[in-house]
Amino acid sequence: MNQILPVGTDSFEKIRTNNFYYVDKTSFIRVLLQTRGEVNLFTRPRRFGKTLTMSMLQAFFEIDPEPAGIHPEPTRAGQDPKGLFAGLEIMNEQDLCERYMNRYPVIFLSLKSCQGRTFVDALRRIAYQVAFECDRLAFLAESRHLDRDDQKTFAALKSQTATQQQLEISVKFLCRILQKHYGQKALLLVDEYDVPLDKAFHNGYYDDMIDFLRVFLGEAFKTNTSLEFAVVTGCLRISRESIFTGINNPKINSITNKLHHEHFGFTDNEVRKILDDYSLSFAYDDLREWYNGYRFGNTSMYCPWDIINHVAELVADPDVRPKAYWNNTSSNDLVRHFVDKADTVTRTEIEELVAGRAVTKIIREDLTYSELDEDIDHVWSVLFLTGYLTRAKEPMSLPSESVKLLIPNLEVREIFIEKIRKWFRGQLTNARTKSELQRLYHAFLQADCDTIKEILENQLRVTISYFDNYEYYYHGFLTGLLIGCGADWAIKSNRESGNGRSDLLLTTTDGSLGLIIEIKHAKEAKDIPRLTQEAMTQIETQRYQDAFLGNAIKRVQSYGITFWKKTCEVQSGDA
Repeated sequence: MNQILPVGTDSFEKIRTNNFYYVDKTSFIRVLLQTRGEVNLFTRPRRFGKTLTMSMLQAFFEIDPEPAGIHPEPTRAGQDPKGLFAGLEIMNEQDLCERYMNRYPVIFLSLKSCQGRTFVDALRRIAYQVAFECDRLAFLAESRHLDRDDQKTFAALKSQTATQQQLEISVKFLCRILQKHYGQKALLLVDEYDVPLDKAFHNGYYDDMIDFLRVFLGEAFKTNTSLEFAVVTGCLRISRESIFTGINNPKINSITNKLHHEHFGFTDNEVRKILDDYSLSFAYDDLREWYNGYRFGNTSMYCPWDIINHVAELVADPDVRPKAYWNNTSSNDLVRHFVDKADTVTRTEIEELVAGRAVTKIIREDLTYSELDEDIDHVWSVLFLTGYLTRAKEPMSLPSESVKLLIPNLEVREIFIEKIRKWFRGQLTNARTKSELQRLYHAFLQADCDTIKEILENQLRVTISYFDNYEYYYHGFLTGLLIGCGADWAIKSNRESGNGRSDLLLTTTDGSLGLIIEIKHAKEAKDIPRLTQEAMTQIETQRYQDAFLGNAIKRVQSYGITFWKKTCEVQSGDA
């Protein structure tokens, strides 16, 4: 396969003209036309191909720009003059293509970057996006079908000198002048419509933004006689914010709907084909565990951003391991907002999720931002709609609004684990814990095993229960506590020493003491004494103390520590 994988490319035209790899989603056009309403809202998590889909719609429907004042030739419609759809599924629909392809003027606005710390900043970014679209439609400035007032308003929008009132009606205005120019109603595509609301909510200018969008988008949707139909995408369905109210026949398609379930994201068959095309079929199991599991309708889907990024890395290095690509691709402020507010009950439920178990919750798909802070249980709706949780496959005998929720895959599980680790690190900042850590420091210096055991068990009781089955967690747990002591020692983890690798090596800066700590994890309580003695024996037989040779350390103390759930045993000896 010699096609380049389109990492970071969401332009349909660029992908098709530059011979990038493309997963054919053009059947979306046929289903959309068969089922569309006047306004069609599609809600999906970030990075599931919404922008690329909108770009595809623009390429399919849009009349090629013509010289000013001249209507397009009828023969241009349905002919795919740029060859963008050659060989794709939609071209099998000959009647549909003849009727709709290249027949409409199109307005495409992406609001994903329309954010700011203040309302003025956000408004400036929206004005820039409108100006960008006006620049793309610059031929309208010379159209003989526009009057002088139209030309003045268009020039003001294009130069970003329009008033706020002109900006508020700009979408509706553009639809009207496009209809004047072409004699054909316009299609309106609005990508990531809820991003300005999300940023406004977190930065304190929500009321100003919702008032603006009610006119900017609301009037374009509701009272626009120059609109053929609109397609809108976002993460959340903010339908009760008065943006979509009053529309005669709005169509809302969310992750719970079966219609269009395979049009956003990659199906299992599509992922298998990508791997086959690049001779990477050996990586299928890893990709399924890491990136599959999002249930849209009744179909299990993969995140395209993850698949494209990881396959691109596999092409360069077949041994590369999966990692979390999705977490840092866009703002997760709304999720952080809720998770940081989580109470003890919610945190316990998140532990259950990380452990691979499900929680059953009532989901509301029509939350408004003004309602989000009313109830901590809204966290579940937000986590579900933004892709951090998904529905379990098995049907349940529950009320229709109740959903059995799971973490979809290993990638998202890693995100949750990182958040839990941050919670634990937060525990180290309170005064009581700092005092205990000072005691822990002195207990290690004095080989006071009873005090070390007491403090470690105190800390284990307030940490996350899920991790109690993993030795790597106890390793990180103890390392974090020792770093939190604020002591004057250097800590080395998993460093080669003697004939092997010791778990932890610590050296006081004054050279008075070196510590060797070997950690074990018991699967059953009865194994604790045996494993603790094994840890001490391992330190001796592997000669971990050799790591201190030549360092002028006055004394070396060894520790064997075995953890079982929220208890531990500590032994000490001279090394």
